[in-house]
Amino acid sequence: MTLVQGDRKNRTSTHPSHPDRLLRGRTYAIPFDTVWTAALHLADGGLARWTVIRADDGPGIIQAEVRPRFWGENGDALIRVGLDPDAQTRVDVVSSSRGSRSDLGTSRRRAIRFFRALDRALDSPG
Repeated sequence: MTLVQGDRKNRTSTHPSHPDRLLRGRTYAIPFDTVWTAALHLADGGLARWTVIRADDGPGIIQAEVRPRFWGENGDALIRVGLDPDAQTRVDVVSSSRGSRSDLGTSRRRAIRFFRALDRALDSPG
């Protein structure tokens, strides 16, 4: 991907086979409830400028709004917490910036920051 291509994006999503190793999400050998609670805490003020809009542990979805540090439009984060085929707890994030312009990597950095904080909260090396 060239710098120009990267500049056109305003959305990032994690996936186990993502080419960027920092965007492969996480799989934890930790119970769902523990991971869910930590993710919910981070999304609801545990991370600066994050606020939960909706959370439902049935499907394992947390929707959060993220205010920008200085200026610009708010961003959104959709966090999915569930079990993978091996009964491990899997976490993936879709991070997007509102508007049609490029976010210059803000969505990517937001997802990475969330996972670093989640790893610390769960005391996991990631």
